[in-house]
Amino acid sequence: MGTKMSKKLLHTPEGVRDIYNSQCEKKMVLEQGLHQVLKSYGYHDIESPTIEYFDVFSSEVGTISSKELYKFFDREGDTLVLRPDLTPSIARFVSTAYRNEDMPLRLCYKGKTFVNYSSYQGRLKETTQLGAELIGEDSKSGDGEMIALVVDLLLASGLQDFQISIGHVDFFKSLIEEAGIEEDGEDRLRDLISNKNMFGVEEILQNFDVSEEIKSLFLKLPQMVGDLTMLDEIKASITSHRVKMSIIRLQEVYRVLSFYGYEKYIAFDLSMLNKYKYYTGIVFRAYTFATGDAIVKGGRYDKLLSYFGKDAPSIGFTVVIDELLAALMNQNIEIPIDQNNTLILYESEEEEFAIGLAKHFRETGLKVELMVANPEKTLDNYIAFAKRNPIGGILYVQSKDEVQVMNVKTGETVTTDIASMMG
Repeated sequence: MGTKMSKKLLHTPEGVRDIYNSQCEKKMVLEQGLHQVLKSYGYHDIESPTIEYFDVFSSEVGTISSKELYKFFDREGDTLVLRPDLTPSIARFVSTAYRNEDMPLRLCYKGKTFVNYSSYQGRLKETTQLGAELIGEDSKSGDGEMIALVVDLLLASGLQDFQISIGHVDFFKSLIEEAGIEEDGEDRLRDLISNKNMFGVEEILQNFDVSEEIKSLFLKLPQMVGDLTMLDEIKASITSHRVKMSIIRLQEVYRVLSFYGYEKYIAFDLSMLNKYKYYTGIVFRAYTFATGDAIVKGGRYDKLLSYFGKDAPSIGFTVVIDELLAALMNQNIEIPIDQNNTLILYESEEEEFAIGLAKHFRETGLKVELMVANPEKTLDNYIAFAKRNPIGGILYVQSKDEVQVMNVKTGETVTTDIASMMG
């Protein structure tokens, strides 16, 4: 029993992981660089709690299914959850703190999300997300700004080869409404289309009085992926006004993106569906090589805030930091990190001098580690330790008058005195 428990304590639960050494450094550098891009667009930081009431993510809101939530109870018996998604949390906050604000708000954030995926999916259950929300803006310009911001974030990360696929929720929703399909049928169609099972789609449609035009559009959804020419062709072939309006909005957003000069990163995917049902307009995802999922997910959610008492059209996105970091690593795109810590190694009787030396160097902007020499270890032990860690140099304080300065990378060593080191 004890052995089994001790082994369990040495590992993380399934779907979570430890991040350390250079990987952790690279993740933090990546996040800091992306944050600067968000600030350059005028977005203001917000931090929401990790724990929320269950109702913030209920089925009425349109987030993930209840079985994928981490649920627990507080002392009063209320059901709480670890947030699976940051957007409803931001919507709740804005509806309270900015209830009477009628001008656009630009908010950005970074935080952990938790989704209790089934073990067979092999996905991370805890992820770091960084994102932005544009609240109170319902325009093609707002849509374009958010997608342009995604492009700038990915370029800032070091990626060059990526694509942002854009769809529109109303394209699918319009087909559903014109076909007279109820919610259960809609959910089944979503699953079938997402899995590219068009035989299943055709079978379901046989149970409804659907026009040949609408039926044909349903069955062609997986092929509705392409550029502006594809949109033009589809718009010319349909009669439904609402379906046409969704395509027109995509064309308008593309025109805005052309002002940014970002056309080459854009593609359209009218079959794009999202498990979050609170999306109401354009939806988009960013993809790159060597990663298993989208690195950015976002869209317009014009009705979400009204669930919390504020009527405000909005659009937002989240960068899945874990996926982006994996893509950068797999594509051999280097994230520059500063690995130039200095180790001051000193004999115990020289502690006062060593501390003074460390303070001096820290005040000049250097990163300094202090370590008292262990008589049971050799200098080679400390050099090997430095090579295993982000330490570029060792200062070995042996006496008040003598310091050995070692370059860990080259092995070069010089001897100097403390006075010259400090001044």
